[in-house]
Amino acid sequence: MDAQSRGRAGDIDPADQWVFDPETGDYKLRPAAPAARPSPSSRPSSPSGGAAPRAGRRTAPPQGEVPRQRRRRPEDAARSSAAEDGTRNGAADGGKPDGRAAARKAAGGRAAARQAAGGRAASRRKARPKKSTKKKVLLWTGGVTAFLVTGTAVAAYLAYEHFNANIDTVDVGNAAEGGFGSDGPLNILLIGTDKRTGEGNKGYGDNDSPGHADTTFLFHVSADRTNATVMSIPRDLITDVPDCPTKQEDGTTEVVPGQQNVRFNTSLGQAGRDPGCTMRTVKELTGLDVHHFMMADFNAVKTLTTAVGGVPVCLEKPVDDPKSHLKLPAGESTVEGEQALAFVRTRGSFGNKGDLDRIKVQQQFLSSMIRQFKSNDTLTDPGKLWDLANAATKALTVDTGIGTIKKLSALGRELSGIKTKNISFLTVPVRDNPAEKIKATVVLEQPKASQVFAMLREDVSFTEVEKKEKAAKDKAKKEQEALLKGERAAASDVRVEVLNGGEIAGAAQTTLTWLQNTQSVLKSSNGGNAPELLDKTTLEYGPNQADQARKLADIMGLPASALKPGAEDAGPMEPMVLTLGADFEEAGVPIAAPSKAPEDLGKVEADEKICAK
Repeated sequence: MDAQSRGRAGDIDPADQWVFDPETGDYKLRPAAPAARPSPSSRPSSPSGGAAPRAGRRTAPPQGEVPRQRRRRPEDAARSSAAEDGTRNGAADGGKPDGRAAARKAAGGRAAARQAAGGRAASRRKARPKKSTKKKVLLWTGGVTAFLVTGTAVAAYLAYEHFNANIDTVDVGNAAEGGFGSDGPLNILLIGTDKRTGEGNKGYGDNDSPGHADTTFLFHVSADRTNATVMSIPRDLITDVPDCPTKQEDGTTEVVPGQQNVRFNTSLGQAGRDPGCTMRTVKELTGLDVHHFMMADFNAVKTLTTAVGGVPVCLEKPVDDPKSHLKLPAGESTVEGEQALAFVRTRGSFGNKGDLDRIKVQQQFLSSMIRQFKSNDTLTDPGKLWDLANAATKALTVDTGIGTIKKLSALGRELSGIKTKNISFLTVPVRDNPAEKIKATVVLEQPKASQVFAMLREDVSFTEVEKKEKAAKDKAKKEQEALLKGERAAASDVRVEVLNGGEIAGAAQTTLTWLQNTQSVLKSSNGGNAPELLDKTTLEYGPNQADQARKLADIMGLPASALKPGAEDAGPMEPMVLTLGADFEEAGVPIAAPSKAPEDLGKVEADEKICAK
């Protein structure tokens, strides 16, 4: 660098170190000189007898050739200028060149030269192509899409957390097997409590009460999820409340003792009973496993009806009830909030002003509310959906088995395919309590109540729904039903031995007494306990006893599946064998689930619009 800054490196001109390359259009370093330089004595002579030119020196062109002018590069000019300036500066200071000043000048010159050379090189490079408008749009759209997806995911997460925080849950212990998410029927208990919590609810009665099971619906969904039955259980039904294990706040479990012959509504709230106690009471009453519960208070009616935009109702005559504060004209109206609560609470405005007529009005109201929920206007309005989800999660208390938004959403999807025309409402068949002079409570009306419970247990639809069954199952069913076709023997000719294969102590004897005293089956006997417990009642007989079997099946209400014909005929004095199973309830109560509902159930379809009377 020192040699270049001074313009010389020994006898080599720095400018001669660079040569022009015609192929690339750039300057490059001259190829290195030979490794060994010959000595002066060995140098070849010039034609004139003088020494040959030294390497790196310019020589005169041959005779007759015009001398070429070497192309001067910007760097050369900069170096020459720097050298001259240095000489001038040195002369000013006493005639000696200033090396440092020259070096600075030369460095500046080289920078300028590099910049100029770079400019030429850049001019030879191809210009970078500009992004097309289409690509810019794609990039911009992709960024916006990514932002929206991320924003949507965050919003969904925040909504999930928001709704999850709204839900109140109760741990009711071990839930029944099956139900939600399974391939079997699903039973959910819908409980409306009369607890007076919330703004504006203290004026509805006993505001110090812990609440009762004031309104209770058993929501039974068929195994194939094509139909559902909503069965109302009267609050004043006399029944037994079983022992109830309840979880305490400190995590311990306390058993609330059961009670016999009490109102159904005492299964909740009283003596510290939780919704799990109501679930156990319903199982005791119907024989149905209850898988989950949903409980709502007064505020739920007000907030849910407001969120859905009101519920249409119809009255045959105008109502002005000072107790419930319900005031509506005849015909159709839309109620929400306080007015909706007054509509489902009033007992003095419809029918005989009792609880059973109020149940009918509540069923009509719930039917209309379901239609409103499933309407396109509700399902396609994001604002209504948000309000509805917010109101529902705030208003409902559920069991821990469905106590998250994820589980409730999955449950909703599982039930969403049921058409309103395939949802039936009915009330447990009851009659006035004969033990009371002043009729205030009711008891089950038999055998209707047992027939309804049996239909639900056997998952028999209360609606006209086409069921897809396998050919093999249809064939087996027809074969069984054929056993019941044919002649019947007289009751006095029926010979049978009764065994107890169920869990009810003394069932064989009570059945025997009933058969002999009320059904004239005198050739009957008590066989005691069966060798093992059975889930289903069976009747074994010989082919020659088929007429006796059909008669006894009629008397006992046996299904065709209970008949078990043998391969050989029975002896003249050999009795048939009737083994009572776990499905036996009591003498006189049919064991078979009827193929159609009993008469006069007051059944209502959810898609029917009925005006309250």
